[in-house]
Amino acid sequence: MNDQRPGFSVTTIAWAVIIFLQIPVIVVVLASFSETTYLTIPPQGLTLKWFEAVLTDTTYLTAIRNSLLLALGSTLISLVLGVAASYALFRKMLPGTEVLTSLLMSPLIVPSVVIGVALLQYFTLVGLRGGFLVLLIAHVVITVPYIVRSALASLSGIDLSVEEAARVLGANGLTTFRLITLPLIKPGLVAGALFAFVTSMENVPVTIFLAGPRQTTLPILIFTSVEMGVDPSVAAVSTMLIIATVAALFVAERWTGFHRFV
Repeated sequence: MNDQRPGFSVTTIAWAVIIFLQIPVIVVVLASFSETTYLTIPPQGLTLKWFEAVLTDTTYLTAIRNSLLLALGSTLISLVLGVAASYALFRKMLPGTEVLTSLLMSPLIVPSVVIGVALLQYFTLVGLRGGFLVLLIAHVVITVPYIVRSALASLSGIDLSVEEAARVLGANGLTTFRLITLPLIKPGLVAGALFAFVTSMENVPVTIFLAGPRQTTLPILIFTSVEMGVDPSVAAVSTMLIIATVAALFVAERWTGFHRFV
């Protein structure tokens, strides 16, 4: 039996690449604990005052609230629309499924700046500008592809005879989908929802074109703060986002094992 394990050199190179990619994350996390009023590595002393400053600053709290509402809303809407579209495409209920699939996935390959400018022009033409609804629609456009991709991957891996057996036993189409199909594709949907949520939370190119003065999101606030001068509070809020993302990925992986669908 041949040993298929990678050699020492391959493993070393792989770990070197991983560590190199994580250096910016490590720098941000370390800088958030510095006692100085400017970013410095290694940190000069250790303090949590920058985290306290973020959590007591109404500007940051409002931006966090707006980002969470926008990400949650767009993810939920994308789940409903994406699952329905994926099932229709998988079952070939519509003509030109290949074209429709490519159209739904196009936001993944079109630059975000192009999408932002196009949506800005469209909403201006129809008389919509600077509201939460505009941002929500825009974020649904950029998050639906993640749901469609993961749902199609999950649907392609299920045994269709299970659905047929449920129908033979008297279940209608809706009941079969709710009790049989949906639980089978749940891991893929969780993976797609996580990617959609993170994409919405960190989006700047689309949001910056459409956000009004009262719809400032956390990424835009960080972006403008960096332009005017970086202080450790920016690193602190970035560290909190990193921790929240890692925790969400860990919980989702333990719950559904979604790595099989990404």
